[in-house]
Amino acid sequence: MSDPAPYTSLVLIRHGETEWNSAARIQGYRDIGLSDRGRRQADVLARHLAGHRLDAIYASDLSRAIQTAEPLARTRGMEVRVDARLKERGFGIFEGHTYDEAQAKWPNEYAVWRQRDPAHALPGGESYLQARARVLQCLDQIVQEHAGRTVAILTHGGVLDIVYRAAVGIPWQTPRSHLLPNASINHVQARHPGPELVVLAWAQSEHLDAARDELA
Repeated sequence: MSDPAPYTSLVLIRHGETEWNSAARIQGYRDIGLSDRGRRQADVLARHLAGHRLDAIYASDLSRAIQTAEPLARTRGMEVRVDARLKERGFGIFEGHTYDEAQAKWPNEYAVWRQRDPAHALPGGESYLQARARVLQCLDQIVQEHAGRTVAILTHGGVLDIVYRAAVGIPWQTPRSHLLPNASINHVQARHPGPELVVLAWAQSEHLDAARDELA
């Protein structure tokens, strides 16, 4: 029997704030860039991680993730490896609207969506199960390629929710209780195949707290 693959250290980071984040608008696949505050968060993040080992940097193909990754990559002379499988879950017709607006405009679709059926997809969107499959497939490939190394992944709240639930064993039907702040850091050990995931630290935001005057 062969020895198990070594763990890969994943530094999972939610993108910085966007104007739609501050307005509580559903983003999904919409390509919304960082706000001024989000760009400052990205700079603070890069400085905070300056002394940390990183062997590769990945980001989703949406601007808010790439723009958060760029200062981190630039300070190290590294490239950002973009992968569309790391993008936010698609919310179809709800994208661009607040939750209250979506409920008022599509009450039937909203009521079904709130039932948290993991196989249900909004018109033009994707189900939790579809998003989960692509995200975990992507992570398993990254983990296999970078076995025993440390990888930063700049991604989205929905993706981080998938990772946390997969690691801890929380079903989709259970409402979320874990935090997913913008520009927060999450440390996860992962091993191929699966991937097998172990949460080491979640929703770290001390770097943002320390720079609150700068971010104001």
